[in-house]
Amino acid sequence: MRHDHLLSAGQLTRGDIEAVLDRAADLADDPGAVGERHADRLLALCFFEPSTRTKMSFDTAMKRIGGDTVDMGSVESSSVKKGESLADTVRVIEGYADGIVLRHPSEGAAKLASQFVDVPVINAGDGAGQHPSQTLLDLYTMRERAGLDDLTVGIMGDLKYGRTVHSLASALTNFDARMHFVSPESLRLPRGVRFDLHDAGARLREHTDLDEVLEELDVLYVTRIQRERFPDENEYQQVAGEYQIDAGTLERARDDLTVMHPLPRVDEIAPDVDATDHAAYFAQAHNGVPVRMALLDELLGGDSTESDDARAASDGGDAR
Repeated sequence: MRHDHLLSAGQLTRGDIEAVLDRAADLADDPGAVGERHADRLLALCFFEPSTRTKMSFDTAMKRIGGDTVDMGSVESSSVKKGESLADTVRVIEGYADGIVLRHPSEGAAKLASQFVDVPVINAGDGAGQHPSQTLLDLYTMRERAGLDDLTVGIMGDLKYGRTVHSLASALTNFDARMHFVSPESLRLPRGVRFDLHDAGARLREHTDLDEVLEELDVLYVTRIQRERFPDENEYQQVAGEYQIDAGTLERARDDLTVMHPLPRVDEIAPDVDATDHAAYFAQAHNGVPVRMALLDELLGGDSTESDDARAASDGGDAR
């Protein structure tokens, strides 16, 4: 994988994905394999929106590969509150760290930030846009449970505002996957996302009822209806709680169905699913650590046998 930044799942080839997942599997088996290779490296955590799993797993991953993190803190306690632009914020932070993990409410924010800095930027979620590192851990979980080829995946819930959905669907076009999207009409995939998927040759169908496809699925990826993305509270109330599953729902599913969720959940997966063999969402969250270890090891210069000069030459003279 040769990228300066990770901004969207669309920039990843099948080879890129498999390299990160293979490396993550190695690190899951032997977390100390990286040793102190990144002992002199600092990763800046810049979260303009709340986060638990993404932020903590990046923090944990960086420390487990020998580095450390610096945290911008909350927006309310930063210079952003004083009106500082994103461009100026990341320019300043670039002077403190060797990489930036950025979550921001505005779609395209990570791409914008990457244009102002010379350290790697990882998009940790940009509004309703993309969340590529989440996609990598989602694919890792799928590969562990069901494989990634000849796979039938159902993606249910908020497909309009769900950035995890947009990234995952894009990445799955690299594999032999059939995708079924289940949502209310008002939360269907955005037209641009559908166009890109069709352009990539995706095999996809859209539904309003899970029962239409449940028995076919190898994986059911459930997402939360994202109240914070709705411009109108009344629009949210019309669909809130409309798409829910419980253990009874899954009685009609295949025995080996894997149920995933990027979390947090609200009421779309009942607690009685947790005790079933279908539930993979907590393991999915835990997989964020080895996957992000592998990703950081690569973006920060993971190959200890390759000199900085060699990396600079292969990257056209611009080492990251």
